[in-house]
Amino acid sequence: RNSLIFLFKRPIVQINLSETNRQGTIRGMHYQRPPFAEKKIVTCINGEILDVVVDIRRDSKTFLKWHAETLSATNKTAIYIPEGFAHGFQTLTNHCQLLYFHSQSYAHAHAMTLNALDPAFSIYWTFPVINRSDNDCAAPMIDPQFTGVGFE
Repeated sequence: RNSLIFLFKRPIVQINLSETNRQGTIRGMHYQRPPFAEKKIVTCINGEILDVVVDIRRDSKTFLKWHAETLSATNKTAIYIPEGFAHGFQTLTNHCQLLYFHSQSYAHAHAMTLNALDPAFSIYWTFPVINRSDNDCAAPMIDPQFTGVGFE
């Protein structure tokens, strides 16, 4: 039995390859709202990144807490990201490539971005931020009344 499908409990429907060339670049924090919420498995196949997830599940004991793992081509580590977690990363080297396995196809109308520099998260980024996409820069800070997202 394919272990990735076992983790997802449904077929992998999309595989993405992303490339980020400058050390210190931050991507994220991304997630999809239900009914297009997705599980992901991410691995770094070139370079090294700090991969970060933030719990945005309504009523979770770890709501708005973050967790990070170093992923690299050398350590050959992958991270499983369940539904209900926003995901992002910072490149620790130049020329990073990531491979993503998704349980849902990309759904533009349900794609959301939280600001990776939001003080509500207090994420410790390894390097000064040197690059972010326009979309990531425009992402709002969390409103104090934000109670999370409901995920099944």
